[in-house]
Amino acid sequence: MLKGKINVQTENIFPIIKKFLYSDHEIFLREIVSNAVDATQKLKTLSSTGDFKGEIGDISVEIILDKEAKTLTIKDKGIGMTAEEIEKYINQIAFSSAEEFVNKFKTKTEAESNAIIGHFGLGFYSSFMVSDKVAIRTKSYKGEKASYWECDGSPEYTLKEDDKEDRGTEIILHIDEENVQFLEESKTLELLRKYCSFLPVPIKFGKEKYWEPDPEKKDKDGNPEQIEKERDRFINNTNPLWKKTPVDCKDEDYKSFYRELYPMTFEEPLFHIHLNVDYPFNLTGILYFPKVKKNIEVQQNKIQLYCNQVFVTDSVEGIVPQFLTLLHGVIDSPDIPLNVSRSYLQSDQNVKKISGYIMKKVADKLEELFKNDREEFEKKWDDIRVFIDYGMISEEKFFERAKKFYLFKNIDGKYFTIEDYQKHVEETQKDKNNKTIYLYSNDTQEQHSFIQAAKERGYDVLELGNVLDNHLINTFEQKLTDVSFARVDSNTVDKLIQKDEADISRLDDKQKETIKEAVEKNVDKAKFMVDFANLNDSDLPLLIMRPEFMRRMKDMSALGGGGMMGMGNLPDTYQLIVNTNHPICDKILAETDGEKQTELIKHSLDLALLSQNLLKGEELTNFIKRSAKLI
Repeated sequence: MLKGKINVQTENIFPIIKKFLYSDHEIFLREIVSNAVDATQKLKTLSSTGDFKGEIGDISVEIILDKEAKTLTIKDKGIGMTAEEIEKYINQIAFSSAEEFVNKFKTKTEAESNAIIGHFGLGFYSSFMVSDKVAIRTKSYKGEKASYWECDGSPEYTLKEDDKEDRGTEIILHIDEENVQFLEESKTLELLRKYCSFLPVPIKFGKEKYWEPDPEKKDKDGNPEQIEKERDRFINNTNPLWKKTPVDCKDEDYKSFYRELYPMTFEEPLFHIHLNVDYPFNLTGILYFPKVKKNIEVQQNKIQLYCNQVFVTDSVEGIVPQFLTLLHGVIDSPDIPLNVSRSYLQSDQNVKKISGYIMKKVADKLEELFKNDREEFEKKWDDIRVFIDYGMISEEKFFERAKKFYLFKNIDGKYFTIEDYQKHVEETQKDKNNKTIYLYSNDTQEQHSFIQAAKERGYDVLELGNVLDNHLINTFEQKLTDVSFARVDSNTVDKLIQKDEADISRLDDKQKETIKEAVEKNVDKAKFMVDFANLNDSDLPLLIMRPEFMRRMKDMSALGGGGMMGMGNLPDTYQLIVNTNHPICDKILAETDGEKQTELIKHSLDLALLSQNLLKGEELTNFIKRSAKLI
């Protein structure tokens, strides 16, 4: 038996490993199981090259839980280690200077430290985060005597011969009191399914029950009775769909794999993209387009990142553009290390290339769907529009690609490309400054009367209504030439699209001033700006509008970002439009009784407020009583 001290230059290496090496202690299981898989894969390689002549046999990796002994064992049948290799790979930690590691670690944040782990090759030592003792039983494929190694988390270790007869390695973790949760079968199973579901070697853990027919027993109808049996439970799919070539995959395979990834999701994806590239980087994967809600109630962290089928993270910001995090699916690349930090991802050139490639493939897929079957693309548009909006707002390159297949939808349910819509409205909706005005509604029910007024003038109205529209409108106004957007209820129809036609009022300036003074006595002048418009006598006597710029800035500020600083805290302001063609103007001018004049104005104002859903509480109650009295 040999006793010794692990070759580190500082004794505070183990407390750092034990408590601070990873931000999440559960990663230990991924690290140890991944090592076991690597050892197994190496044996398969040696066998294929003729360097190993023996029988490979069962190569599964087994995880054994012993709650009574408080141990968790990871057992493989891979290449194993000799005593000399234990000295080299375990006792002499695989980095040039432990002191260098400690110094680098101390200057980093917890997230950044994860990048250091991969650099120094400390995967095995993650086991000490959850253990007060770790043992190794191992026998090399070379046929030498087996070895037993043990360490209690201090630099001292024990190394001796072992009676292990079968090839491979067992890592035995004696779980400490702080981490007894990892002795629960449900917790271990949860971690294995999270980190090991697609490892290329079968992973065995515990038993599972299943039913099968008993040919010797029949039920009353003569059918074989079902009997319950038990078998080994394998938790992984060793050949996941993304590792196959697209030509070998059918549409049903993609749907089935989606259900495997998200067993609690009942809606099928709209379509998918199969990624498969080996130059200038290696990348495989499958991305799915889910149905995206209008208010972007999307579960983030739905794209799973793998490195050679080992789960890395489901937080892929920095690896894919932000708007693509709305997608679901899998990305697998050996060019992204297992242990990554945000700062590493932001600076790594390979990662930037991968991000750009994925964005290009998404644009390619959307353009292909649009060109090949526009009718089917239009059917999916409402479900994918928010996703495309997000991309066009946030990524210049994606905007340039998406211009070809982006669709405007009007309130009649017709779809237009950007180019087609410009042609559709440029003659009728061009104002006196030669700018084309795109009218839109975000609530066709509430804005029905304004839509009708626009349609009576022969104008077209777009249907918008998701949370990103204000940002998208600003983007379009910057990118498209001589185009401006106006919500259909943000002003009277004549002022939304101002023509060269003379605006002749039937009221003179003195009459307007009289009416304005009378109206302003009954409203909050800080909230309402009084203006006049020549509308139909069938329109309301007073109309309330919120100026397009003010409303848009407040909405964007409420969403977070994009608005002017402090805009969200400004009080609501409205335009109060007096319809000069309504008989109410004559009545206000003719009324000498101030109380009756006030009642006329107040009732007209309440009608305007009611039409905009702004009449609430006591004011609404008073309006109802006043209406009943007038009747």
